[in-house]
Amino acid sequence: MSITESYPPAFRRVINDGARSATAEIEPVCVHDKDIDIPVIDFECLDKEILTEACRDWGIFRLKNHGVPLPLMSQLQEISESLLSLPFENKQKLFAAVNSPMSYFWGTPALNRSGDALKRGAQASNASMVEGFNVPLSKLPASTFCDDDAQRSELELFRVLIEEYGRHITRIAVSLFEAIAQTLNLELSSHQKSDYLLESTGLIRVYRYPPSDKTAGEALGMEVHTDSSVISILKEDETGGLEIMKDEEWFRVKPVADTLIVNLGDMMQAISDNEYKSVEHRVKKKDMTTKRHSVCYFVFPQRDCVIKSSNYKPFTYSEFEAQVQADVQSLGTKIGLLRFTPESPLFL
Repeated sequence: MSITESYPPAFRRVINDGARSATAEIEPVCVHDKDIDIPVIDFECLDKEILTEACRDWGIFRLKNHGVPLPLMSQLQEISESLLSLPFENKQKLFAAVNSPMSYFWGTPALNRSGDALKRGAQASNASMVEGFNVPLSKLPASTFCDDDAQRSELELFRVLIEEYGRHITRIAVSLFEAIAQTLNLELSSHQKSDYLLESTGLIRVYRYPPSDKTAGEALGMEVHTDSSVISILKEDETGGLEIMKDEEWFRVKPVADTLIVNLGDMMQAISDNEYKSVEHRVKKKDMTTKRHSVCYFVFPQRDCVIKSSNYKPFTYSEFEAQVQADVQSLGTKIGLLRFTPESPLFL
């Protein structure tokens, strides 16, 4: 099987162009963005001062000593890459056939609650060069089944590993949220904590970004966005490609082995009354000749929890999610929290 057969047909021309250009002599490309070291938080001894600064000034930080077993992360990456390397048509059939809420997506990170890609409006930019699996952790079945024994075995191992990884990463998210709430002096009851960060909403997305032609520009990777989550926790490989907006400039975040990257989402920005920020980010690979693999965990508030802020109209996460999906489908892009400022009329 040709390597390109594992990718969606829309990706194959770009990949092939990239392979041809890689064999030719290419003039150096002027890179406008720069490397940056984001704040580092030690999960074993959380420093509230460093955590406050990271949330307030950056909206993103690196987590070390997180306690997730390194062999587990290595195994999860290996089995994920194996499944993603199946022929494109096989992946579609496999995830459509199994009795599972897990789904396969490509061309956009904008999915509905069922894990299906949203149809984007006519004003949308080119498709993102990304594909992956969407896994809602609370809905994972006890086992997965499909007709092909070999693929069933791989998919079952993937389910087992992602379930275990999910337990570790959920523990981290809950602990971080409690620590962040303390830095904001939010005195929350157990019920309020689960309203703002509900473990059962947690989902994992496994991403693969193909090698591609350097002329593809902004179509590479993932477009500029903020996460809708409370907290997102990323495990990336050594390829790199994550970029963040800081002081109106784009900076590359260098990958560091055995660490996780935590970024705050829109819900945390609203909960903090804009004291903390939901960081703008994108994926734009510097090395066009290699693929990139990452695993990201997202967690959200209780759907009917009313989030009140002096900067926004009161809203529930359910209303926020519906508005984001309406904007993506009609305008081709997410508007996000700006839809809920007092001066902004809602689109819905």
